[in-house]
Amino acid sequence: MEKRTIWDRIFGKEPKRLTNETQFKFMNGFTPVFSDFGDDPYTSDVVRSAIHAVASNAAKLKPKHIRRKDGKVEHVNADIERFLSVRPNEFMNAYDFIYKIVTQREQFNNAFVYIKRDPATYRVTGFYPVDMSSLELVEAQDTLFVKFQFQNGSRLTAPYEDFVHLRKFYNRNDMFGESNGNALLPTLSLINTTNEGIANAVKSSAFLRGLLKFSNSMLKDEDIKRQRDTFVKDYLDVTNNGGIAALDSKADYQELKSDPKMVDSNQMTTIEEKVYKYFGVNRNIVMSDYTEEQWNAFYENVIEPIAIQLSLEFTSKLFTDKALGYGNEIIFEANRLQYASNTTKVSMIRELTPLGLLSKNEGREIFNLSPIEGGDEFIQTLNVVNADKADKYQVGEDDTSKGGENNDEEEQPSDGGEEGTT
Repeated sequence: MEKRTIWDRIFGKEPKRLTNETQFKFMNGFTPVFSDFGDDPYTSDVVRSAIHAVASNAAKLKPKHIRRKDGKVEHVNADIERFLSVRPNEFMNAYDFIYKIVTQREQFNNAFVYIKRDPATYRVTGFYPVDMSSLELVEAQDTLFVKFQFQNGSRLTAPYEDFVHLRKFYNRNDMFGESNGNALLPTLSLINTTNEGIANAVKSSAFLRGLLKFSNSMLKDEDIKRQRDTFVKDYLDVTNNGGIAALDSKADYQELKSDPKMVDSNQMTTIEEKVYKYFGVNRNIVMSDYTEEQWNAFYENVIEPIAIQLSLEFTSKLFTDKALGYGNEIIFEANRLQYASNTTKVSMIRELTPLGLLSKNEGREIFNLSPIEGGDEFIQTLNVVNADKADKYQVGEDDTSKGGENNDEEEQPSDGGEEGTT
């Protein structure tokens, strides 16, 4: 029985082969090739903790398929949203999926997601993060293609439009985010040197160092070495449970003090903060010891830009121009109030619910409570009124004319026609 690999399940048996391909030309003269630099910063515990803080919180974002129509936002409960919000592919759930692509974005400043479609219907059937070692952009048949090289030697060639591409530190290169190498590795090298210094200092402090001075100057070199070995055996051997050695008047032991220099805690903290600053986090975020204000700053400066990037890129790559014209979008949203204090939550619900801005279930979600039946309805206090009707409300007039006819023209629902496909 023939075994199918994960590669076969995702990309099929044979990768696409191009004819008459030419290397894609960048305007700034850069070579259209991206590869990971040799030293992997993700092996550093400081880098990994910083990236984890970003990826684990970004993975809480909720993908949603919406359609903007006639000034209103309509929720579209279609296959794409179910894929992105539950299980993008058969190997990972939605949290793992977002965590992985955000981790790749932070680690490599480039992340690629393959959009798998049914060849017959062109409908999306899955999303797969691409763990490549290098890639090259080429042109063929007036189409831009991506040629991936993987760690196991396999290759994949597919149109660039079939991939969601997330970038960070996107500056000089026309297509790729810049490498972390030159900017981050000097700091990581300093951290590594510091850690090695601490380890060596601990080791050196565990050894006894000194000189044996013999009063008899006529001893031969062999005798001196023999006396030294005897002292080491008696004093430093693990079987000497008492830890005491005896010397007669012929020898005198002089201890050599070892004073290894280590980086103090303040200096070590400063070095680690350079890494945290590079990834836009701080020690409080990494240690989950943040205040409400610190979380809001972290969300606005780190998580929200990722949410915007995800929304724009998935929207652009998933919908045709016709579907985009009908207002289809993919958005990634987060309930920021989950991280607010209970005082802020209560105040928010008390102020917004009477204005009809929050439903009961939205208020319950803020406190991580399950939805209830009928909780999606909005309630509003009678103390507020439509601004256009405030004057009539104040003097007690109704909205009808003397003839009893309604002066306000009802807007008939327009025929939206076909709303586009993915």
